[in-house]
Amino acid sequence: MLRRTLPCAVLALVLTAACAVPAHAAPSLDQVKAQVRALEEDATTAAEGAQEAKVKLASLTRTLNGIKAKAQVQGQTLSALQKSLGTIAIEQYKAGGLGQSLELLFSSDPTLYLSSAGALDAISRSKSAQLRKYQAAQQRLSATTLTVNDKLALVIAAEKKFKAQSAKAQAKLAQAEALLSKLTKAERERLAKLAAEEEDADQASSQAAARSVSGVSGRAGAALKFALKQIGDRYVFGAAGLVTWDCSGLTMRAYQAAGVSLPHSSAAQSRMGKRVSTRSLKPGDLLFFGRPVSHVGIYLGGGKMVHAPRSGSRVKITTSGSLGSKPLVGARRF
Repeated sequence: MLRRTLPCAVLALVLTAACAVPAHAAPSLDQVKAQVRALEEDATTAAEGAQEAKVKLASLTRTLNGIKAKAQVQGQTLSALQKSLGTIAIEQYKAGGLGQSLELLFSSDPTLYLSSAGALDAISRSKSAQLRKYQAAQQRLSATTLTVNDKLALVIAAEKKFKAQSAKAQAKLAQAEALLSKLTKAERERLAKLAAEEEDADQASSQAAARSVSGVSGRAGAALKFALKQIGDRYVFGAAGLVTWDCSGLTMRAYQAAGVSLPHSSAAQSRMGKRVSTRSLKPGDLLFFGRPVSHVGIYLGGGKMVHAPRSGSRVKITTSGSLGSKPLVGARRF
């Protein structure tokens, strides 16, 4: 009897164990929201990398065009010297015979020989000088051509990096869209409503904080005034106003309003101005985040800053400590 019931008992235990294995639960709305937020921040980081590459590409292109213009002038100089030396060679060929110096030597008029010999020596020195100029010009053009090729390689590399970073940013946003597409229509609407409510609350508190800012003068004051006027504007990759912004586009235009020229890249901006300690910040200082630098905001005072945070967000005032996974790494004053 025991032999007959044992297999059934074992089977029951196996079935019980199988039922006890938890199925993979679908992520909650909060989890999806956190994943989408992380992807948006990754996309923003990649977009700032693209802006840095774009700034570098523009600089290298200007340098390359300048070197090309220099090479063109050097080529024209070389052609002129070449033509001059060609004329000299033709004259020497036409002279033929014993040559002008020997003809003078056997001249029946010693006075003519002596006077003409001095003139011939001066002409020879002039020809030698022209030849040296030609050789020097040829060397300069060769060196410039090598520089053009080197700079062209750098331009190509910078352009490649710009395209790669731009593609990475778009890919991260596509991943976020794919996550959202797995939700029901009601869930997507719920998430969109929560995000809008959060942004509206941030905008209201930011505008209240902006109204309390006063007493900041000079370039810092002008930059802050400009940035605070943009509160509520949407974040868009590569945007620099007048109604959409990315982080470095906002700081660039803010300081442009104050008479300071900055590049459209947080990393490039972090290498300009005067470096200041994060313990001695003043309103108007630019704050930089991430290693490598991939975000920038303008210090407001009282541990706050105004910035364009990320895709899916708006210009707002927030605390100036670490920005999610991006630590505060430095500050600059202009």
